[in-house]
Amino acid sequence: MSADPTQRPRLWFIRHGETAWSLSGQHTGRTDIPLTAHGETEARELEHQLREIRFSHVLTSPRQRAARTCELAGLGRAAEIEPDLAEWDYGDYEGQLSADIRKGRPGWDIFRDGCPHGETPMQIAGRADRLIDRLGALTGNVALFSHGQFGVVLAARWIGLAVVHGQNFSLGPASLSILSHTPHHPKVRVIELWNAVPGYLLTDR
Repeated sequence: MSADPTQRPRLWFIRHGETAWSLSGQHTGRTDIPLTAHGETEARELEHQLREIRFSHVLTSPRQRAARTCELAGLGRAAEIEPDLAEWDYGDYEGQLSADIRKGRPGWDIFRDGCPHGETPMQIAGRADRLIDRLGALTGNVALFSHGQFGVVLAARWIGLAVVHGQNFSLGPASLSILSHTPHHPKVRVIELWNAVPGYLLTDR
């Protein structure tokens, strides 16, 4: 049964807190790296922003940096693992810096070229679209704990843009964004809030 079009989900996308590799700029996909001490502090600060929000569902990437952020933000008990929230699979470029990749592959752009033995733009678009389709069957506030480059792809696909436009978005560690719909046009998807850091005033509606 399809969801009531007047009860579309409101997606609260939370990027995980700082890790050693997010700090250094290394591509972190499958590597299950923990949060830094500062990343844990960032995650705890999210709890103050989210404590008053009534979530119908809480979904997290299987990677510990996302699941730990979810836990420290106070939503761990309600969380379900969602494999499609995992970060872009960087394949051979795992752990590398973009600048170093371009030394051997000038002009490389992940949003256009993808990663050898990892995900192509078409594959990650398919994964984001598959997730969006499933989320469309939910209602209410839905928390999504995930990663930076998957997050910008999800946002692009949410509003009907190609993956390449993900490069025009930016997501900082422990940031919060909201993907929703125009109230009077429930089929029109919008980015309601983007890349808000802890301390930004948020209210439920």
